[in-house]
Amino acid sequence: MPVIHFLNVNDGDCSFIEHISGRITVIDVCNAKAASALGRSVERLNEVRAALEEGVNGNFNQKEYPVNPILYMQEHGLSKVFRFILTHPDMDHMDGIRAFFDAFSPLNFWDTDNEDEKDFGEGYNGGYNEEDWEFYKSLRDGKPETNPKRLTLYSGATGQYYNKGETPDSGGDGLQVLAPTTQLVKDANESGDYNDCSYVVLYRTGNYRILFAGDSHDKTWEHILKEHEARVTDVDLLIAPHHGRDSERDWEFLDVVNPALTLFGNADSEHLAYGAWNYRGLPFITNNQADCIMVDVGTDTMDVYVTCEAFAKASNPYTFRSDTFKGHYWGTIERRNGVGA
Repeated sequence: MPVIHFLNVNDGDCSFIEHISGRITVIDVCNAKAASALGRSVERLNEVRAALEEGVNGNFNQKEYPVNPILYMQEHGLSKVFRFILTHPDMDHMDGIRAFFDAFSPLNFWDTDNEDEKDFGEGYNGGYNEEDWEFYKSLRDGKPETNPKRLTLYSGATGQYYNKGETPDSGGDGLQVLAPTTQLVKDANESGDYNDCSYVVLYRTGNYRILFAGDSHDKTWEHILKEHEARVTDVDLLIAPHHGRDSERDWEFLDVVNPALTLFGNADSEHLAYGAWNYRGLPFITNNQADCIMVDVGTDTMDVYVTCEAFAKASNPYTFRSDTFKGHYWGTIERRNGVGA
C-alpha cells in the first residue's frame, strides 16, 4: 500500500510518497544535510511530557527538533528517488538540495520556467546556502553535475509513469498536475512573486485524493476552481498551501476542498491560519505538535501515525499504539464517498 511522509523540517517543506509501483516521489526539501543526524535530547522528552499534561492543545515544541530528510529516508531503507518535484524556487523548499541529490540521484526533476535570481551578498539573512542555489540554477539551466531529466509541466499535463502507465488503462503513479499554467509562470516572472507559479499536485490512489498545494496563492486557486473543481472537491488529505501560513489570502477555496484532514508545517502560531480551519470545523495537525507524520493508505481507511509519542497519547489516550516502522498511531481518515473527476 502507498505511504505518504510529511516531515518536520524547520520552517520549510519536505514530503514524499512511496508508491505502489515502488517508485519514490519527493516534493521539496529542507534541512537536508550530508552530516550526522540532528540530536534528539533529553530536554526534548521533558518538554513533550510537559505538553502532554496540557492535552492536545499544549505546545509540543517539535519544531525545535527538525529531522534531516536524508537520514530519515535512509533509515526507512530508501536509496533512490524516481522523481523530485520542486514546487517553486524559494530556498525553504530547496534547502540542502545538493546534498539530497548527491544522496538519492533523482531520475526526474520537475521544475518551473522561472527567472528568479537571488542575492547572497552582504546583508542576506535567509540562513540558506548559496551553493544550493547555484546547484539549483545548474539544474534549471540544463547543466547539472548529476543527470536528472528536467520536466516543466503545466496544468493538465499527462505523461508516462506520473499519470500514465505502460498500458493505456493504467494511471501510472496517480499524479495529476493542477497548476501552474503558462500564464501563472509568466505573471510570476513579471512580478517577482513566485508563490503563484507553484506546482499543485493531486495524488490519486485507489479512491483517495491527496492534495499537495505547494505555496499556491489566490491566482492559482482561481484557476484550480475554474478548471479542476470536481477533482479537488472534498479531498481526503490536504498538505496546506504555504505551510498553513495566513499569508493575507482568500481562504474560500477551503469551502470546496473541504479536506478530511490537513497537515500544517511550522511557523509561529500567530502566522498560522488556524481561524480559516476552525471556522469551517476542519481538523488539522501541525509539525510542531506531531513531529513527522506518516499516512498509511489502506483500502478503506488512511491510518495516520506521528513520531511525537506524547502528542499521539494526548490525541487518542484510549486507542494509543505504536509501530516500530510507522511511529505512534494518531487516528484514521475514513474514505470519502466522492472520488472526483
